[in-house]
Parts: sequence; C-alpha cells; structure tokens
Amino acid sequence: MEPIKAIEMKGICKTFGSVKANEDVDLTVYNGEVHALLGENGAGKSTLVNMLSGIYRQDCGTVSIYGEEVHFSSPKDPIEMGIGMIHQHFKLVDVMTARQNIALGKSKGLFTRNKQLTKEIRSISDQYGLDVDPDKKVYNMSVGEKQTLEIIKVLYRGAKILILDEPTAVLTPQEIRRLFQIIRTMRDQGCAIVIITHKLGEVMEISDRITVLRKGRTIGTVKTSEVQVPSLIEMMVGKKVDLAIKKEKTDQEKKVLLEVDNLHVINSENKTALSGISFDLHAGEILGVAGVAGSGQKEICETIAGLTRADKGRIFFEGENIIGKTPRDIIRLGIRMGFIPEDRLGMGLVGTMDIVHNLILKDYQNQPGIFLRRGPCEAKARSIVERLDIQTPGIHYPVKKLSGGNIQKVLLGREIDSNPKVLITAYPVRGLDIGASYKIYDLLNEQKKNGVGVLFIGEDLDVLMDLCDRVMVFCMGKVTGIVNPDEVTKEQIGLLMTGGKEGLAHDQI
Repeated sequence: MEPIKAIEMKGICKTFGSVKANEDVDLTVYNGEVHALLGENGAGKSTLVNMLSGIYRQDCGTVSIYGEEVHFSSPKDPIEMGIGMIHQHFKLVDVMTARQNIALGKSKGLFTRNKQLTKEIRSISDQYGLDVDPDKKVYNMSVGEKQTLEIIKVLYRGAKILILDEPTAVLTPQEIRRLFQIIRTMRDQGCAIVIITHKLGEVMEISDRITVLRKGRTIGTVKTSEVQVPSLIEMMVGKKVDLAIKKEKTDQEKKVLLEVDNLHVINSENKTALSGISFDLHAGEILGVAGVAGSGQKEICETIAGLTRADKGRIFFEGENIIGKTPRDIIRLGIRMGFIPEDRLGMGLVGTMDIVHNLILKDYQNQPGIFLRRGPCEAKARSIVERLDIQTPGIHYPVKKLSGGNIQKVLLGREIDSNPKVLITAYPVRGLDIGASYKIYDLLNEQKKNGVGVLFIGEDLDVLMDLCDRVMVFCMGKVTGIVNPDEVTKEQIGLLMTGGKEGLAHDQI
C-alpha cells in the first residue's frame, strides 16, 4: 500500500533581502514516519519549517498537505490543517497552569469547563503516553515537563503533523529517552513527525528518513538504515570531516590561575546550590565540568563571574581573592564568561542590536574619552565573523535575525576575542552543527596553547573526555570527583554524576 504523503514541498524558494535562505527545496514526509531535517547553521532548516507553520510565505514553489495544495496566510491556518510546531524556545505563559496554557488560543478560551478540559487532556495523555499535571504552574515545571506540555497543547488542537525544532537541546539524558518514547508512540499512532537537530547520534536512533540541506538547497533524502554518519556529514558540509577531537599537549609550567576554596551558595529559593566546592584551574588547561542539568553548573559560572553572591568560601585569581568584586572588576582582571543559556539572547546579547553594538556593549568602559570609537569594534566584528564563519548579511545585521547557532558564535567569539586569562565557557556547542562544533573545539585548544585556563561545562561525555585534560563531576551542588579522562571510563563518570564512587581508585576521585 502506498504511504500517505502528509507534507509535500516542491521547488520552495525564500529570500530575505540579498540572502537566499531556501532555493529550490523539496521535502516529502509520510504519515507514520519520523523525518529528520539536517544541515549546518544557516542551511535554511528553520526557514523551511517556518513556512509550514505559517510564519513565512514562500516566494516560489508549492506546499501540499495530505495532497491538497495550501497557501498559509497566518500561523492559524496550519493549526487548522493539523500542523503543530514546537519551537526550541517554548511558547508558554509561565504564570498560568498547564490546563490554562492548553486552553489558550481555542475559540472557547479560558472559560472551557475545567472538568471537561481535564478529561480531554487525560485522554490525549493516555493515547500517546504523555504525563502532565493540569494544575501545575509552568514556572514550577522542568524543561522536560514544559516540552511535554507543548506537545499536548498541539495535540489538543488536533495536530497530526508535528514539527520539533532542536527538541533535545536542553534536556537531560533521561528526558531525551522519555521524549523519544513519546515520538515513537506518536509515529506508531500514524502521526508525521519532522525533527530538526544537530545531534547525529539522535538522528540515527530516532529517524526513519533524513533530508539534508546545504546553503539553502536540498542535497538529498536518504533512509536512515542505509546511511552512515560520515556520509551524512559529507552531505552537510560538502567534504569529509575528521571526527577526532584533538587534545593539545602543552609543555609550559601549569601555574594555578584560579583556585576555588570551600565555596557555598544559597540560591534565590533559599536552597543550597553549591556546597563545599573546591578545585583549581591551571594555565594552559581545559578543565571539564560534567553533571546532569541543574547540578550547580550555572551557579559556579555566575559566582566566579561575580553575578551571584557566595555565602561562604573564597575564590582566588592569581592569588587575589575576588569574592565581593563587581562583574566589571572581574572582567578587567581577565576572567571572561561565555555562558550559553537556554535562551541565547537572554544573557549577554541584545537581539535588536547588531554585532558591532553588542561588542561595544561589553567593552565601551575600556575605551578612552567620552566618545565611542566604532572603528576598532567594526574591525573586531569583521574578524569574529571571518574566524567563526558566522553566516550573516553583514556586521550591522540585527543579531536576533541570525540563526540560533550563529547567535551562539557571536556570543562566544566576543569573549574569546578579548584575550582572557580565564575563559568560562558553558555549553558552547549547544545547538551547533558538526562543522561549527569542531571550529569551537579548535578555538578552545588555541586558547589553551596561549596559556589560558578554560573551564568547559559540557553535556556530551564523549566530548568532555576527548577534549579536556581533567573532568570535574558535579552532583546536587557538590563535586563528586575530579578525574583524568584517560584513566576512567564514560560509565564511571556517569556513576559520579549520580553521586556514586564505586569502582574508582582513591586518587581518581
């Protein structure tokens, strides 16, 4: 029996000024399949699915849903056609309950009877193996719960076609496994699912077919079972890529740059975020930090950078205690932080400003006199764009209009370009494609060779073990071990992440 075509896009073109985001793109998705959309940052993936969700209209080409050619004039039209888009940054009202968020946008509005709405939510949850408390406020939910709520919300509106944009970017391994089980259940129920992700391992695990885009064009569509990861990478970047992460060896003396001693932090909810944290960071070293989400990674970054107050303990930078200093004073000492939050525009960048003005925003206090000099900042912006291969029409293009990965490269590039002595980099490759990720690893190794001490908070244990000289493991605000990745297994680090230490020698902890 011929499978049913849920989505058929032919010859799609979309231009923004002088930038061709999509050019002659074809995409076909069938009912009962998980279809992965792959491509480097700026390859046109988000633009393509934004046309399916009614945010953009194509300049040329046709879109057919279940065999019917459609012309979307607003995001409401795809919803009525059974298309649900789950964005990387959730579209939820934090102060409302799950039930109220689900009811929003329906013609009955918030006045739908609670009992009837709860019954419908339970029915959808049972059908697809979902679980959410209808009375729980969004601000009390984990990232995984919010994503589940987004899925229920689109299913409640009758969606049979789901588009998920970077759905695993901020999820824990446990949440990813649960999401994949939900996706498989939905596929078995006959839904068509399009997933955009840069994580090739996840693509191979969850998808049935893969369409690859490069520079706005369709390179090809392949069955997942018939393709290998190196071939996919070559399709994405147009050349073979060495997947080995180099661990640079340096002969210079490893002097201590940063020393954290018995650090304690109580968060805004009056709960212990960090308890008795002690470690040191050497010049010419990459010290990795591993741990499940929410184990204290954010708090250690912000405390060193002066953004969060320490309740106890000391932090020495080149022998000077920096506890109590302002973030500006700490930056002047040579400590820079490139923290990649769940919302890339939520920390350090102003979306409406261009790259030049975001550089000025960070460094204006270092310029002499009362007048700002644009020339040096423009030159620096051009250098960052060139070195990190940032896909942008120009250095004066608003940052918020760039793809997520290019926004990320602006944020990290700005910190690296400031010639720091200590660089704190949290989740620097989150959401980046394979080519951009390896570019970041090379840049961090370059900083290491220059004698910079790098604190690298990461999510991928394979990367932490391949890139870092030592790995510090966090669990519930405590350090459960600092290990040499050449002397332990990934499973042993995973054990430390849960608080266990069995199987590790004393000198490995």
